[in-house]
Amino acid sequence: MRAVLQRVTRAQVTVEGEVVGRIERPGLVALVAATHDDGSADVETMARKIAELRILRDERSVTEAGAAVLVVSQFTLYGSTRKGRRPSWGDAAPGPVAEPLVDAVVEALRGRGVEVATGRFGAMMEVEIVGDGPFTVIVDT
Repeated sequence: MRAVLQRVTRAQVTVEGEVVGRIERPGLVALVAATHDDGSADVETMARKIAELRILRDERSVTEAGAAVLVVSQFTLYGSTRKGRRPSWGDAAPGPVAEPLVDAVVEALRGRGVEVATGRFGAMMEVEIVGDGPFTVIVDT
């Protein structure tokens, strides 16, 4: 699994004019993608990293700060631009494989007591992010 974690002061996701996920306080936006061979160990590692990395202000983690996380699925994180002018998406897991994995990350975070909002898997989403920093890290499992 791969994620881009961005520290934010607030963020929201809108689908067809409807806000489907929102955090209104400092926390993280986690853009999350799965590849073909990801499984439960990757889910647990990703949830642990999102919850425990000390990347919020004052070197605190989401868990320590009681921060919220907005999780948005983003298969494009596995896009390859090594050849030509069009990205290849072959490394991204197909929807039927990726969706349950992203959902499992959300549930694993909630199981750790983290407040989690989400986008809508497979939808065209407008993601509004008010960055704090800017501060962005990439996590691979």
